[in-house]
Amino acid sequence: MEPEHPSVARVYDYFLGGAHNFRADREAAARVVETWPQIRDTTRVNRLFLGEAVGFLTGEVGLRQFLDIGSGMPTMGNVHEVAQRVAPEARVAYVDHDPVAVAHSQILLASNPNALAVDADLTRPEEILAHPEITGLLDLSQPVGLLLVAILHFFPDNTHPQRLVAALRDALPAGSYLVLTHATGDGQDRDVADAAEVYRRTTAPFQLRSREEVVRFFDGTDLIEPGVVLLPGWDDDRRRRATTTETRLPVYAGVGRIR
Repeated sequence: MEPEHPSVARVYDYFLGGAHNFRADREAAARVVETWPQIRDTTRVNRLFLGEAVGFLTGEVGLRQFLDIGSGMPTMGNVHEVAQRVAPEARVAYVDHDPVAVAHSQILLASNPNALAVDADLTRPEEILAHPEITGLLDLSQPVGLLLVAILHFFPDNTHPQRLVAALRDALPAGSYLVLTHATGDGQDRDVADAAEVYRRTTAPFQLRSREEVVRFFDGTDLIEPGVVLLPGWDDDRRRRATTTETRLPVYAGVGRIR
């Protein structure tokens, strides 16, 4: 039986061209697209950044374990695919509170001993950090890549997302990394704000934040160059390749090393 209500994870999967979505998700997605046609490009570029960041942390930094919170539906370019391509021994724990997303992920990962998916909620970070499956796979006394990609804009201020991020960050050892993306209205046309309102009505709470607000999520870390920037361009800017600001999308991205 199909779900009656749309899910953030399944709508995101639809925007990425995935197959793990239902009529309610596609209808909600269509309403967002009507307001903001760029949304498909934005979600795909966001996914590309996730791959860039994980590739950087696995290849150049040498991290071998990742905690991906708000991981969504299994689709191309998953964290374990990117990380294990560089280091087959890399371990990845996926966390989401959508039971359909978790169930599909568990099927996908059934034959992978170094990756798992659990049903848990970012609003209860202490439960994530103490989850027996996660602590059985990851050694949280050693550096971890904490991934909060395209999730925090679903947490309005009254849910205290700064505290949630701080609780996770403070529980991880120095040398861990925070990878984060967040939707913004900075320098954007009205359609981005209108699309955020459609999201609020159809899927979940949605709050755009300024660059200054996004940078605060990186308190307690040392930002990796180029810092918090609009996508695409993080990897280009990091490698000092030419970029054009005119093509930037309304998503801030950054990577910080936890002190």
